[in-house]
Amino acid sequence: MSKKVVFLDVDGTLVNDNGVVPESAKIAVRKAKENGHYIFLCTGRSKAELYDDIMEIGFDGVIGAAGGYIEVNNEMILHKKVSREDVEHLVRYFDENNIDFYLESNGGLFASKNCKKTLKRLVFEGVDKESEQYKELEKGIGQFIEALIEGENLIRDDINKVSFLDSETSIEVIKEEFKDKFNVIHCTVPMFGENSGELSVPGVHKALAIEYLLEHLGLSKEVTFAYGDGINDMEMLQYVNCGIAMGNAKEALKEIACDITGTHDEDGIYNSFKKYGLI
Repeated sequence: MSKKVVFLDVDGTLVNDNGVVPESAKIAVRKAKENGHYIFLCTGRSKAELYDDIMEIGFDGVIGAAGGYIEVNNEMILHKKVSREDVEHLVRYFDENNIDFYLESNGGLFASKNCKKTLKRLVFEGVDKESEQYKELEKGIGQFIEALIEGENLIRDDINKVSFLDSETSIEVIKEEFKDKFNVIHCTVPMFGENSGELSVPGVHKALAIEYLLEHLGLSKEVTFAYGDGINDMEMLQYVNCGIAMGNAKEALKEIACDITGTHDEDGIYNSFKKYGLI
């Protein structure tokens, strides 16, 4: 069988809503690699958020920061960053409007003053401490919250993108404020709230990064698959030869997908890899 190239989103696709990778997805990725296929992560996360439990599964490379960063076999081949001036603008705006946020760089995630406290409330409030869900949340999203760095100078030169949490300010107002400077999209983690979102460098999205990576490797678009669940996966699913939406994907994504598989926790990735002969 000819070599295929697979691009996997992380949140809501490779990992479930609690931030954990189902066992079946790990098995699918490892088997597909054994069969000689390329498997890449293609995520909104920056490198600092790709923890060991994800990376030790074994991937051929990473498209991170929603297309702003590309690494193949541990070698960086593209990196687009937010200008210092734009970082100053967003830090000032979010502080003035009491919006909690964190700046994403490859070296770490730098949080605003109350960000960790707000995240703990959004994620753990009302969840029984003895429950399996609580344990899974601690293992998944809990690990991300603990990794956030507080108290650092937030005016930086190494920022890939920015995430902000739910607040009184509507995401439409935030879009208007930054319309000339950033792509503003809804956050892909539902528990961060309806006005939560991400700011990324304009002209950066997952499909452009995939095109760049394929060119770098001398591979054809004809052999590509992609899996996603959110609106920031739209360009990726439309660009590849076969774009597959998870069972838990947004309706708009399901409408443009060439196929729909089960949810992350229903072995969606494993069953689809099997269907397409990747494993």
